[in-house]
Amino acid sequence: MQTHKVREMFPPERMHTADYLKLLGVPALEALTSPFDPGYDPATLLSHLDQSSHLFSILKISMACWMVANESATRSKVAAAKRFRVPTVTGGGPFEVAVAQGVLPQYLDLCADIGVTRIECGEGFTELRVVPRDVIRMAALRGLDVQFELGKKHTGPFVEDNIQTLIDQGQRWLDSGALQLVVEARENACGVGLFDESGRLNRRFADRFAGAFGLKQVMFEAPNKPSQFALLNHFGREVHLCNVRLEEVLRVEIYRRGLHSDAFAEEKLRPVRKHNISGANPGKPNAQTGHHRLLS
Repeated sequence: MQTHKVREMFPPERMHTADYLKLLGVPALEALTSPFDPGYDPATLLSHLDQSSHLFSILKISMACWMVANESATRSKVAAAKRFRVPTVTGGGPFEVAVAQGVLPQYLDLCADIGVTRIECGEGFTELRVVPRDVIRMAALRGLDVQFELGKKHTGPFVEDNIQTLIDQGQRWLDSGALQLVVEARENACGVGLFDESGRLNRRFADRFAGAFGLKQVMFEAPNKPSQFALLNHFGREVHLCNVRLEEVLRVEIYRRGLHSDAFAEEKLRPVRKHNISGANPGKPNAQTGHHRLLS
């Protein structure tokens, strides 16, 4: 009995993930996610930078954890971000405490010496006694950029009466030199900012901020899966999300690119191939069965 030797087929050159994403119709995107570090150890942060730094717009060294951790660890994390060419920003809470305690110049000195790129300002739980222009001037003298967070942390969801007030406040900070604005959602996106007590996104209010500032200048805090998916479904893949946990960055980014099972059904997010057979969309779900048509 004659046997036939099976010839193994090898591709002429290596296939890369970027090539395959392009083949799928996934568009090339700029970094649009700002993850936060609530106190990870340096090795964990370094691993996430190695895996996902190309997806980070700016890394938030969040809360005040960086000030009570071993200082060498804090400095090593900021230095690691620099090696991966990822800018860093401190959270807004330490800024508010510094202003309330009358030590803003010293706080800015510390941020500059630690090596962060930017500070976040806000009045989420205090009332500022300084004007935006003065803060930004002081920061600039130390080589620091500024962003401002809109909204209170403890007064519940936004209401109609305060949306325009927040927009006016944000515009004052931008006019004074702030680079971006952040819309508050805390750590749970529930009963705060754009999210009601059950975590539902107020799309009309979200549109007010996007319309006033544009998606390039306003970032939306999205600390959990429902808030992340809701904002991406509403605005599409160009929305800038922040306060995303490091371990959730890749999930956010596959959703943004329409590679998540839920995102694939969203017209705004689903990849579109430029050259489909007979002009068909091979990824469109069948309305009757929910199954996808597969073309060879």
